[in-house]
Order: sequence, then C-alpha cells, then structure tokens
Amino acid sequence: MTVRPLGATGLTVTALCVGTSPLANMPQLYGYEVSEERAVATIEAVLDNPAVNFLDTSNGYGEDGSAERRVGTALRGRGGLPAGVVLATKVDPDPRTGEFSGRRVRASLEESLQRLGLDRIQLLHLHDPERISFAEATAADGPVEALADLKRQGLVAHLGVAGGPVALMQQYLDTGVFEVVLTHNRYTLLDRSAEPLFRAAHDSGIGVLNAAPYGGGMLAKGPAAQTKYAYGEREDAIAAAAAAMAAAAARFGIPLAAAALQFSLRAPFIGSTVVGVSSPERVQQTLDLAGTPIPDELWAELETLVPAPDRWLDPPSY
Repeated sequence: MTVRPLGATGLTVTALCVGTSPLANMPQLYGYEVSEERAVATIEAVLDNPAVNFLDTSNGYGEDGSAERRVGTALRGRGGLPAGVVLATKVDPDPRTGEFSGRRVRASLEESLQRLGLDRIQLLHLHDPERISFAEATAADGPVEALADLKRQGLVAHLGVAGGPVALMQQYLDTGVFEVVLTHNRYTLLDRSAEPLFRAAHDSGIGVLNAAPYGGGMLAKGPAAQTKYAYGEREDAIAAAAAAMAAAAARFGIPLAAAALQFSLRAPFIGSTVVGVSSPERVQQTLDLAGTPIPDELWAELETLVPAPDRWLDPPSY
C-alpha cells in the first residue's frame, strides 16, 4: 500500500483509509449488527496492520457517537493514537434538534475529543453540509467560522469538508477555509461526477479523499445481491451497467470489488480512498482486493460500460 501526501496539509496517508461507519452498529442502514467487541477488534486489526495508517470516523456515526466511542476504546488500549496513524473525524448536527450552528460545531468537537480520548484532532471535516444552506453555514458564528476558530485555537490541525453534491463541495473549497475535500459515490466505475472537482483540488494543493468506491456496496456484493445504489434506489441503467461490469470481471477471473477499489486507488489525484469495514477479517480482505492484478484489457472493457453522464449522481451541467 503506497503512502501519499494529503494535499499541502503535511499529513502523509496510505492510499487506503478505513472508514468506521459500519462499526457504529446501524442495522437500519447496513442490515446487520456489529457488537462493541467486534468493532474494537476491527480497529485493533487496522492499528496492527502497517499497510494502513488512516482512520475515518464521525460524531454522527451511530447512536450517541458509538463509532467514535469504539475507536476511543481501541486507542485507549494502545495508550493513545499511535505514532504515524492519522485520524479524521467530522462535526455533525445535534442528533435531537438538527441544530448545525457554530455553537453546535464546538459542542460536536468537544464530544468527539472526549469519546476518542484525545486533546486534538488532526483532520476535522464539516460533515454533509447539504443539511443546511450555504448561507447558514457561512454566516457570522456559523459552522465555517467556528471551524476556523477551532483551528486557530490549536484544537484542530487541518480542516476538511465532507459531503455529497460536487458543486456544493466546490463552493466550500472556494471559501479558502478547507484544506481537504471528501465526497462519496461520485468517483466510481459507474460515476465520474467528482473527477473535475478532484483534479482541480489536487492541482491547487487541496487533499482529495474518495469515499464509497463500491457505490454503497453494489460494486462489492454485486448488483444481484445489493439492490440499492449510493444509499438509495437505483436506476435500471445503473443496474444494467453494474451487471455488465460484473460479467466482464468474471470472464477475467477478477472480483468486481477489486476493480471497483483499484479504480479509485490508481487515480493520481486521489490522496486516499475511504472504505468501510465491518470485521477484523475485512481489513486484510480489502488489502487483498487492492493487490489483485488486473489486466489492461479488463480496464479497457470496463471503460466502455460506464453509464452516460446524465445517469451520474451529479450530471455535468454542459
């Protein structure tokens, strides 16, 4: 697993980042339970594996921040965050009221620090800001101003924005506050919506993180087993393209998941690819997928099967 600089932050991260959302025990989202013991063992497996030095979590993953609490349990067992490991978390709205003000951002960080057992966060993202308007986010003492203040105080080393819509992510980057951008489901075998954003961000020294390279699981489990796409219902054109890609990969004896993961890993403008794991075994399985040899002939065939841009999550405006 290669190591890359994350933009101009000075952070050095592995090309694979382990996401902890599946470890928060959210059966309503993932369809399965994850015990605290299993979650902590999974984090320990990541910390034990020299091929991964990057963990991603969030204040809002699970009831009462269960993902962060479980990560914190694993870190306390190691005496804190091990040297060389990069941990990112995210600020989220109040889970009861939906408030996403500057005050809430400060409270969200305080909760995260307590759960994680840390006194400082290396990378803190504004999470899914599409839940409020851009005007609200950038208002006086709004979330963006609060994040900038937390960085000035030294409680946060670097700031990122993590969300969905590409145009909105660009708006936040244009503020000059954020050093890292993360978006999900928009740079995959099936969708290239985020490529212009990612290329421009990379060229300007902003760190680029690509999450959900499996399209919410469909490109890992296969379109027959996973009928949802990008956390929602899928179009027939997307299902047909995924089925054709799965058939092409099968002819070469390659797991579709390996191609989906490596499509992101091989992009020179992506600093790290965020993949959620749900058990200790999944850590090594994901690394095995990352190392699966894939012939150029398969890459060429997969490229012919990409759905038309008007089927992407964020179709081009031209």
